[in-house]
Amino acid sequence: MVDEYANRKIGEKEKIFSEHKLKYLLELHNNSTNKLKELYEDKDGERKAEVQALSGPNEFTEFYNRLKQIKDFYKKHPDEISIPLSIEFEETTRAYLNTDDMSALNMDYKKYLEQLNNYLYGFITRIKPLMDMDAELGKVDTEFQKMWANGTFPGWSKETESVLANTGAHLDLSAFSSWEELVLLGLDRLKSALMALGVKCGGTLEERAQRLFSTKGMKTLDPSILVKKNSGKNMEKEQARQKEIASMEAQLYRYAEFVSEQRMATKENVQRKQARTGGERDDKEDNDDIPYNPKNLPLGWDGKPIPYWLYKLHGLNISYNCEICGNFTYKGPKAFQRHFAEWRHAHGMRCLGIPNTAHFANKNVPNTAHFANVTQIEDAITLWEKLKSQKQNERWIPDQEEEYEDSLGNVVNRKTYEDLKRQGLL
Repeated sequence: MVDEYANRKIGEKEKIFSEHKLKYLLELHNNSTNKLKELYEDKDGERKAEVQALSGPNEFTEFYNRLKQIKDFYKKHPDEISIPLSIEFEETTRAYLNTDDMSALNMDYKKYLEQLNNYLYGFITRIKPLMDMDAELGKVDTEFQKMWANGTFPGWSKETESVLANTGAHLDLSAFSSWEELVLLGLDRLKSALMALGVKCGGTLEERAQRLFSTKGMKTLDPSILVKKNSGKNMEKEQARQKEIASMEAQLYRYAEFVSEQRMATKENVQRKQARTGGERDDKEDNDDIPYNPKNLPLGWDGKPIPYWLYKLHGLNISYNCEICGNFTYKGPKAFQRHFAEWRHAHGMRCLGIPNTAHFANKNVPNTAHFANVTQIEDAITLWEKLKSQKQNERWIPDQEEEYEDSLGNVVNRKTYEDLKRQGLL
């Protein structure tokens, strides 16, 4: 945080990014500090129980037993993180034991996966229409079947023995007069005693102690605290349902790979929007709105339709069609007059074998007023033939127009002069 704060920032955007980064680092520091504080306060008594288990005459035995459990775990699951058994039961026992709640949770989760997969499938088919989705899903299913059979699919690894299969160790409650005394035994010992009785072993240290002490002197236990056991058929149905959910997760992993670029671009876009000021965001939102334009008026420099009176003033309500340009339509006389010097009209005239001169566009050319602003192919060809005949008539002919002067000072044309010269009259 000190290095980030000390670096000099150039521009407002870099300052905002730096502040966001500092805020993230500060929150991370506060969260870590609060977690350490909670661990040292030891409100749930778990740290105290761990210290008691590792202290006393058998501390090395307890240590090596736990080390052996961790090593055995990594032999079976080398890519996962080993969690102490007490913490694992603290977080997951209720989900395993309360089968009714777990079934409802699985149904909601399955419905969520179905909706998410359907959405991503439609999204990917729209952005990547050439991708063979059926072939990709076939590959995903083949890989999933192999990983499921080997028990290596992420989050659904198979255990050789269920954690609930442990019968636990019975505890003689006659030596305890209150549940507060049972608290001193710790989480692991209470869990083992509860499992030996077939009673739910979840909850905090105090809840376990109270639940175990409530069984003292009772021949018949309360059914509400007993673990619900599934029959063989129910277990098969549960395994099939879990496999179906895991298959949906496998498809979801592959979909996430396909849209990784879009997710990154979306994240960058959100971060870019967050870096804007309030005024910049308001301006951007105003610009993003589709302008109201029922008369289909052209847009001005600000991206909004021009006023209707200006539209009429420039004659944009009048359309001009040019056959030479391939029946292209021009709006307004200004655009129509300008198009005669543009590439589209010049290309059309070149295809007709006619030079694109001012005679075909300028009204001020003499003797061509009838053919001014020529847009029809037939009119252009007719005008070109007329212009060629006019040029032919106006061409200078030496025999008729070249002048000579005889000895008497008479001016005659070239033909007459040569005839008189041959006759010897000069």
